[in-house]
Amino acid sequence: MTIYNHLAYLDNASTTPVPQHVVDVIDHYYHCEKVNVHRGMYKLANVVTQQYEGVRQKVAKFINADDKNQIVFTSGTTDSLNMVAFGYALSHLQPDDEMIVSVLEHHSNLVPWQQVAAKSGGRLRIVKVDGKGHLDQKQLTKMINRHTKVVSLAMVSNVLGTYTDMRPIAQKAHEIGAVLVVDAAQAVAHMPIDVQKMNVDFVAFSGHKMFGPTGVGVLYGKSELLEEMNPVRFGGEMIDQVTSRSATFQPAPLKFEAGTPNIAGVLGLGAAIDYINGIGYPSIMGTDHLLVERLMSELNGLKFVTIYGSPSADDHKAVVSFNVEGIHAHDIATILDSVGVAVRAGHHCAHPLMDFLRTESVVRASVSFQNTIKEIDQLVVGIQKAREIFK
Repeated sequence: MTIYNHLAYLDNASTTPVPQHVVDVIDHYYHCEKVNVHRGMYKLANVVTQQYEGVRQKVAKFINADDKNQIVFTSGTTDSLNMVAFGYALSHLQPDDEMIVSVLEHHSNLVPWQQVAAKSGGRLRIVKVDGKGHLDQKQLTKMINRHTKVVSLAMVSNVLGTYTDMRPIAQKAHEIGAVLVVDAAQAVAHMPIDVQKMNVDFVAFSGHKMFGPTGVGVLYGKSELLEEMNPVRFGGEMIDQVTSRSATFQPAPLKFEAGTPNIAGVLGLGAAIDYINGIGYPSIMGTDHLLVERLMSELNGLKFVTIYGSPSADDHKAVVSFNVEGIHAHDIATILDSVGVAVRAGHHCAHPLMDFLRTESVVRASVSFQNTIKEIDQLVVGIQKAREIFK
């Protein structure tokens, strides 16, 4: 059944479409090669294991890690951040120690640190943003001190689209012996990530936000930190030796990958990386900017629309959040759906940011290079229709 004549899909910040090539790779695994990895002694098992580990190498190259063993496969960004919080931070924090996050964070980069603070007796500190939605760098600089052990920040806000340069923050954190954790979930589909250039300690991102399947993600960690980090799940494959009373674990990354992994998901992630590399980030970034520029221009022409964050399209990395005067965000999203436009409305798993913006919810339009100017115009027509209905 066809629901829409044409769906203008502008919810890419939630999850991106999957190209046919990625689907084909996953389908081929399930139809022709569904065996386990790291276990079988037969040829097909060895072939699939090589493919699986080949994706680990591909991810390392994709983010410029210097060793494929710095790449841990997870179920997604949330899983990756929880692994750092409970596998690394919890064992390194003392009651007087501090962790720093910002008001921009998705709940997955806030709630785990709240839990670690409660369990360790440490203190969680929150950096604010300026009037344009950028991280308050002056406040952050003052906040980092000898008690700071972890700084964990989003590279791109999932609500405002604002970008944070991690290089100076990494330098400041390292000067006092702290580690910098980066939530790159919102960045990975839109800009290159170079972990060596940024000199960050941990990076987390998800496959489904970069044209890959759901249920698979990545945790990058510096080798020495992964060695210090404890596994948070236990079972098969991550084991080195087991007695009836004790166990030792394999080196990273396998010690963090207990049980049968999401093999199809990992292979699909590799295909998604090929897809992004085939398009090229310069083309992706150029198209993103043209779409956001058009959207911002159109919305700024509607006096009854409030755009959150910076007034400049340059500061919105593929994400624009707004509200329409006198109409709830959920009603806007419902009316947009009736004209074939998919956006998200709500708090976007960012309650503290909603409080900062003094609103309970916003409408979020998020683009990818697959979108068109015509789809942006379709969104604007839908907003005008909502205005007429509620006027």
